[in-house]
Amino acid sequence: MIRLFAVAGYVYQSLLAIVLIFAGSHLLPAADYTNFSLALASSQLLCVFMFEWLQLAGLRFLAAAKETEAARLRASLFAAGGLSAVVLVAVGGGASLFSSLAREVVVVGLAIAVLQGVTDLYFLAIRLSDGLGTASFLMALRASAVLGGAVTGALIGGTAHATLLGIAAGHAIGLLVGTTAHRTPLQIVPFRTMLSHWAEFCSYGMLAAGASVVHLSVPVMLRFIVISKLGATDAGAGFSVALDLLQRPFWVLNAAIHTVSYPDVVRDFEHGGELKARQTTGRMFDFMLCTTLVLLGGLIGFIPDAGRLLLPLASQAGFQATAPVVALFCFLHTHLQATAAVVPHLEKLAVRLVAVAAGQLALVMLSTAIASQIGVSPVGAVACAAAATAFTLLFALGPTVRFGALLRRRLAIEAAVAGALIASLAALPSLPAYWLAGKVVAAGLLTALVAWRGDFLMLARRNRM
Repeated sequence: MIRLFAVAGYVYQSLLAIVLIFAGSHLLPAADYTNFSLALASSQLLCVFMFEWLQLAGLRFLAAAKETEAARLRASLFAAGGLSAVVLVAVGGGASLFSSLAREVVVVGLAIAVLQGVTDLYFLAIRLSDGLGTASFLMALRASAVLGGAVTGALIGGTAHATLLGIAAGHAIGLLVGTTAHRTPLQIVPFRTMLSHWAEFCSYGMLAAGASVVHLSVPVMLRFIVISKLGATDAGAGFSVALDLLQRPFWVLNAAIHTVSYPDVVRDFEHGGELKARQTTGRMFDFMLCTTLVLLGGLIGFIPDAGRLLLPLASQAGFQATAPVVALFCFLHTHLQATAAVVPHLEKLAVRLVAVAAGQLALVMLSTAIASQIGVSPVGAVACAAAATAFTLLFALGPTVRFGALLRRRLAIEAAVAGALIASLAALPSLPAYWLAGKVVAAGLLTALVAWRGDFLMLARRNRM
């Protein structure tokens, strides 16, 4: 039940993130929304750059640690988090001198990166201290506060700066409530021991986080390339909404699956034996592949309805044109960054992770830049990015294939068929309203069927017992 609650919490966060995107596109002028979207994406990239190495190291080492050692590791982790926050402000402040964004927007963006990174680190420690339910509740609460703050800022100020201020306030509320609601056990360690922990974190976490930073920079660079061609126009705003909207559900779903499954995968890999590790990892792959296939179908199937109902009229054309291929790119990008990286993370092949990420970035930038220069449409440019990502994904699957995780191939085929059927609903009319209701019911039934056939959460529990 707690695992189901955790997944529901991540779905709730995803829905609020989608609402935030639509609210921002309605409440802000096109130029302000473009600046808001760019500043927020850059803030996320900085957050990952400075805190992801601690997230990955904490998850990899804390998940398999005993209680006393875990308390020591948490103390070292939080100390490193404070140091990372100081470095982020210093480096980000210097980089802001070369930014085209307004100075006040940059300052708030840095504050968001620090607050989000520190809060994520604290929530990670909670969930790995047998506090999965508490961490899920706190993350849902923070998402609500972020949405409320952003909407309030946009309504009162009507600018990118005011909206970002609201987001920063939401993260601050989440951190305050989290530190009040749950005191994570710590054990003070000698400075030499802390340095030893930091060396372990760095040897694995820095390279692994470097790969994550490079992966996350791919959609940012794609945005820069396409927006440089479209400009701060309604078409540019429509593309920005598509990229903001469609990458978020995949990211949140992947985060939810990692929350409920990855700690078990790490424990079984370290202590459970080869066969059990292959079984547990295979169940996690089933979960990731099947749910993202259905999600991809749902996004394609309901993109026309979402654009018609929720977007300003001026942004609808740019959104409708690019959204399907953006959804495909986000699907491939998620599996390259998450699914294909699970086994290298377990085997601590961090150098390979960096090489794969750098290869994707180079191929995506090269292909989309050439496409834009020769006059290919934004749809074609994103399609080039998707093709480059698919090629990199095939190259990255080597360790996963050699590991031999025990997958249920028939279930994956069923999920692919269900996703295709849901995507085909886009061809059906949505007016009058009962047609749209029928499409939603049909998609819900197909999704429920895949979930019932997969029995993902129950399987995770059985593998742990």
